[in-house]
Amino acid sequence: MSHKHLNLLRAIFQDPVNGNIHWREVETLLQHLGASIEPAHGARFRVVLNRVEFFLHQPHHSSTCTKQDIKMLRENLAHAGISASAYESQAGQQQQ
Repeated sequence: MSHKHLNLLRAIFQDPVNGNIHWREVETLLQHLGASIEPAHGARFRVVLNRVEFFLHQPHHSSTCTKQDIKMLRENLAHAGISASAYESQAGQQQQ
């Protein structure tokens, strides 16, 4: 995983919730993780990651996701078995 994606994953899981995460970055991260992303109704997107299905809402008037969107993304990623610590440990093993 690239440093860019790992830093974004850290930002998603950090507390307090980061309010400066852009939709395109989230979309790219999900694709990198192997998610299937397809348009649903309106600004909603259906995401399937590790056999877990969830919906994300693309921001309308801004390219930045709301804190509530990031909280929901965090919960869905955790449910799909994705965490920053898992990828950090993999990166540490690869460097050794």
